[in-house]
Amino acid sequence: MNYLGLLRQFFRLRANAKKTRAQITALQDLRLRTLLAYAWDHSDWHRARFEQAGIARGQLSSLPLAAFPTMSKRDLLTHFDEIVTVPGLRQDDLRRFDENDPLGERSLAGGYHVVHSSGSTGTPGYFVYDNAAWEQMLLGIIRGALWNMGAGDILRLLLGGPRILYLAATGGRYGGAMAVGDGAAGLRAAQLHLDVNTPLAEWDRRIQAFRPNIIIGYPSAVKILGEQLTRGASEYEIRRVICCGEPLAPGLRLYLENAFGCDVVNFYGASESLALGVDTGNADGMVLFDDMNVIEIENGEMYLTSLYNYAQPLIRYRVSDRLTLREPAPDDPYPFTRADLVLGRCEDLLWFDDGAGGREFLHPLSVEGFCIEGLRDYQFRQTGAGSFELLAEAAEGCRTAVGNELRKQMARILREKCLAHVAFEIRFVDRILPDPRTGKKKLILTGPAEKEKSA
Repeated sequence: MNYLGLLRQFFRLRANAKKTRAQITALQDLRLRTLLAYAWDHSDWHRARFEQAGIARGQLSSLPLAAFPTMSKRDLLTHFDEIVTVPGLRQDDLRRFDENDPLGERSLAGGYHVVHSSGSTGTPGYFVYDNAAWEQMLLGIIRGALWNMGAGDILRLLLGGPRILYLAATGGRYGGAMAVGDGAAGLRAAQLHLDVNTPLAEWDRRIQAFRPNIIIGYPSAVKILGEQLTRGASEYEIRRVICCGEPLAPGLRLYLENAFGCDVVNFYGASESLALGVDTGNADGMVLFDDMNVIEIENGEMYLTSLYNYAQPLIRYRVSDRLTLREPAPDDPYPFTRADLVLGRCEDLLWFDDGAGGREFLHPLSVEGFCIEGLRDYQFRQTGAGSFELLAEAAEGCRTAVGNELRKQMARILREKCLAHVAFEIRFVDRILPDPRTGKKKLILTGPAEKEKSA
């Protein structure tokens, strides 16, 4: 999409926020019925699942979404080839593409954008967007990033030359890094992607040279940048901060607003749909993009239907996030569903002495890309100022091979972060359980080691 075309489409999507609730509900239902019909006609797996549930094609236009079967990550991993609607697209091909091409090619042949989930398992899930879906998603992200800005302020920002700093895990096919890169390019913005695994000593030098006016990144990483600013160690003129990838606590939002002197937006997305919603700190909660997705809560579980991705239809796909939904109030300025609470992954950082009188950190999201055959899950626990242990769950008979590969990859990460002096041990455990509060498995544990769970 060219620059002027992107701006036209952006302002068209932005106008949905001015529609009535009835108009948005009608638009959502129209897009849902179109997606269901497409999945029936082009996805063998969805059609078979619908028929097994007693659903005929003639009912696709009238049955409530709750009548349709749900799908899980296991379904996606097991039946990927039958779920996708692109002839000849195979999960094994995507895995080879992901493993053998370190972002040398932005998209797969045919214009398909491949995102892998960031879960800490040896077999990541793959999510595929065709060009149309990718462009729609980018528009949703840009809308969220510029949420609550007036049209005049948006045009002045764009015409003045956005300079976007992205501070997160940037290696691999993470959806956030890919989307920010393509979205910034579409807006003709200068951009600097700074991996959180970059040594802190490099941060200030590279950021000062770049002079960003927009910051996008993990809240925990942006906080470190804010601390440098409040200490007078750095100087930036930031127009907007967009947090993503982690929950943003109200206290941290207030701190960032004071540190950077600008609005802070919390953007909500996932590999399954990179544009889900936005939160600007209003007491009314997060706004969910009902014109792009349907989010349901059933028996405490969250189910996502992405309304714009036809290459890989995700219909009532179970997501591990926890939301409490409610209809917008009559005086709500927006016609979208509100989410009172989002409980996503929220990790501590691993801080170590850097060997030169300072401190250096490892961010959990920079080390959750391990992809090792036989590795099922893993967690970290800090054991001292210069040490930690890595708890690993592995398939039967694979522990020696998994342990060797983990040591090699972990040593590389520590070298890159100038923490080669940090000692670590690998301890295998029978099973790593999710946090019962969030439903997600924590990457970094706090408190004493639980030896009774060791194998």
